[in-house]
Amino acid sequence: MLAIAISAAECWNLEKSPEFERAPNSNNPLCGKIQKSYPDKILGEERALASVQGVAVWGDSKVVLRCGMEPPRPTIDPCMTVNGIDWVLIERKSNQDQKTLITYGRSPAVEVVISDDSPAAGDGLVDLSTSMKLIPQKSKCL
Repeated sequence: MLAIAISAAECWNLEKSPEFERAPNSNNPLCGKIQKSYPDKILGEERALASVQGVAVWGDSKVVLRCGMEPPRPTIDPCMTVNGIDWVLIERKSNQDQKTLITYGRSPAVEVVISDDSPAAGDGLVDLSTSMKLIPQKSKCL
């Protein structure tokens, strides 16, 4: 009985986890368009089924993507260009266990959470670049 209660609590926590919540604009047609081009593997991890609109997951949640985020405003957070895509590292959402990045200059924006034990987070962003290029870029990082 205790095991069932613990399992139910674990499932509830997973569903309430922010990285699995639907993005505010996940019904944007561009999210559906890019979803078809997501890679089967990122950082060596297979894509898993996700039941939430606009969310994609690879591995045991090593990489979680949410399409349909509000584009970030100009920020002092670090911004980098990876394979032609500008990404902002959201420092307030990142910690020693995970890095949270969001596309810059594209609407809708795409948020990616990468587990810090992943071998090379930048490689995961390279894997996603073909999909991200399907959303037109309107501005660039400075």
